[in-house]
Amino acid sequence: MKYIGAHVSAAGGVENAPLNAKKIGATAFALFTKNQRQWKAKPLTDASIARFKENCRQGGYTPDRILPHDSYLINLGHPEQEGLAKSRTAFIDEFNRCEQLGLKYLNFHPGSHLKKISEEACLARIAESINKALARTSGVTAVIENTAGQGTNMGHRFEHLAAIIAGVEDQSRVGVCLDTCHTFSAGYDLATPDGYEKTLARFDEVVGFSFLKGLHLNDGKKIMGSRVDRHESLGKGTLGLKPFRMIMNDPRFDGIPMILETPNEDLWAEEIRMLMEMVR
Repeated sequence: MKYIGAHVSAAGGVENAPLNAKKIGATAFALFTKNQRQWKAKPLTDASIARFKENCRQGGYTPDRILPHDSYLINLGHPEQEGLAKSRTAFIDEFNRCEQLGLKYLNFHPGSHLKKISEEACLARIAESINKALARTSGVTAVIENTAGQGTNMGHRFEHLAAIIAGVEDQSRVGVCLDTCHTFSAGYDLATPDGYEKTLARFDEVVGFSFLKGLHLNDGKKIMGSRVDRHESLGKGTLGLKPFRMIMNDPRFDGIPMILETPNEDLWAEEIRMLMEMVR
């Protein structure tokens, strides 16, 4: 069974996210549990938490269909102690918010070395950051998102993801979210049937499908290997529709939240319908 949705708005309160997902015909959704461009946010109220859970229940959104994303400000591999400490505090707060909402996952970008430490040291810091968050919380899985490799971002090679996972003490609470645009921009071919199979075989060999907890469904504006993170609406970019047809008919992606982050939210309902119609 495929669960398709989008990263919907939580404006006015997290309880509005499942309502916004329902409006576009989504069977899964993603959200920010706080303003993603601010370090701190007001605590969630008991009333907001209760309404969120009730709206999820009424919409049929169980925790395994919801993929919250943390703040873009957080850098779990920050080379400087002040920035690292600030990021780790914010990351633990994100975990606490997910825990309060009864959510199962927290999706995040791994981090950047900023040309101040080695890639190996950065990956080790990211793993250590995850360990600190898992030790302070319970029930929420850390879901590492692969990146396009723009700038000094880590996570654009499957080996990076594997190295982070290897450094996590409780591997029952760590997983991966693959972004189709990021994967393609990082140099992995998803656009051809042969490339698609080779890419997924490589992912399984290096990381393992047992760690796959979610998928971001995005076309891209840039060519394969560009290492530039620019999303495009489905079928309007360099990936085209072929990889999404293959994904929708691939049982390896059953049962996980598959989330649109395409730039035109007015097309989300149409894109969800189109994806579901691709299932043979």
